[in-house]
Amino acid sequence: MMVRAIQVSRRKLGRAGLVAAMLVLAGGGTMVAQAADELPKESVLPSSLAGKAAQAAVDFCKKDGYRVSASVVDRAGVLRAMLRADGAGPHTVDSSRKKAYTAASLRRATTELAEMIAKQPALQALREMNESILMVGGGLPIEIAGEVVGAIGVGGAPGTHLDDACAEAGLDAIGAASKMPTAK
Repeated sequence: MMVRAIQVSRRKLGRAGLVAAMLVLAGGGTMVAQAADELPKESVLPSSLAGKAAQAAVDFCKKDGYRVSASVVDRAGVLRAMLRADGAGPHTVDSSRKKAYTAASLRRATTELAEMIAKQPALQALREMNESILMVGGGLPIEIAGEVVGAIGVGGAPGTHLDDACAEAGLDAIGAASKMPTAK
């Protein structure tokens, strides 16, 4: 069958065209392999871990009587999991998502970012980068094996330091590196 295809191609393309077509076909596989090698390799936060982190954060806050929402996003800030505790205010959904987005986007705890802006007013413009940025405590990057793969945000506890503690419980539950802001 292959011989017949080559004979038909040879009649249609001529000898030079057939040689050129064979060279392209032979080198095409190499070019595809080279292109694949150049693609970035990134770890992905599995939805199972995202859900586990959100649940752990909500459970941690619940034991202290705080009704919160917890959101987990991937490295690009896209929502992977969100959980709103019974009785949590409706505003906690947006605040938890925005805190997670901010921590993922800027790869830092939102408490640290808020403190940095307070100390350096020239950085106030960071708050205005887009409508998803929220510069208050409660958002922590999720780092696993030295790579930031996403972030968790918690909203609704009576203080951002408490939101941070609940978010840290989410990190602990999935074996992520601690990102708890240090007291200054």
